[in-house]
Amino acid sequence: MIAVRRVRSPELTPRELGALRAIFAAAWPEPDEAFDEHDLEHAMGGVHFVVGIDDAIVSHASVVEREIHAGEHRLRTGYVEAVATDPMQERRGFGSAVVADATRYIDETFELGALGTGRLAFYERLGWTAWRGPTGVRTADGVVRTPEDDGYVMVRMTPATPALDLEAPITCDARAGDAW
Repeated sequence: MIAVRRVRSPELTPRELGALRAIFAAAWPEPDEAFDEHDLEHAMGGVHFVVGIDDAIVSHASVVEREIHAGEHRLRTGYVEAVATDPMQERRGFGSAVVADATRYIDETFELGALGTGRLAFYERLGWTAWRGPTGVRTADGVVRTPEDDGYVMVRMTPATPALDLEAPITCDARAGDAW
């Protein structure tokens, strides 16, 4: 059994934040895909799910609250961010463990879970579903379509999720960096 620890963002120590930055840098080593300050900001302000070995964090996911509009519904959503495992510790179940615990938290707390990923199969086996409808971002000027994110967004139905049409438009709030 892999022990996952839950910690709120303000409770992360400077040492833990440094360890997380190192994991993110190792998980996204390519310059055009590097984990940047916007990505770190997106991961903060919620609950972090971490696995440690010998007091060193080796795997991480966080859940932050966002408002997602799916069709006609405005949903209080647990949005998954910054899922990463130290590359030297991959294939040991740590990533699955942090996402499974984050998913349980979402099921207990939110109307919907959502995330953006290029690794659909990983999340599908953990109970997530690909959103089939068009994606967009809500801005001060209205909704801006994000066709580059179509097929990239996944959702998790919780006990509080209303009936949703997975082919309806889905939108998130605008933010610096990647919208989804």
